[in-house]
Amino acid sequence: MRINFAHLRERAQNGGWINFCIFDAKSTSGSKSDNSALLAQLTARARASDLRVDQAALAFTSGGRLQFFGSPPLVDFLSRSGLPSWTHHIEV
Repeated sequence: MRINFAHLRERAQNGGWINFCIFDAKSTSGSKSDNSALLAQLTARARASDLRVDQAALAFTSGGRLQFFGSPPLVDFLSRSGLPSWTHHIEV
């Protein structure tokens, strides 16, 4: 299965940089524990592809609404700024 994701780098509030990934995915059950496991798996795959990932989140539609699941600061950022365009993909 092909999973699209965005790998971005943004300036942090402390002046440094944060590298993050947003994956176009949701676990089959949609449960918090299954989403956490999926996010960990996808993050590990991105890191194995030599991408630096400080924070990560899943992006999916539920009930007709775009939702984010993952690192709370990243989820807050995405809720304010919206979903970026996909930059990469991985096969799982």
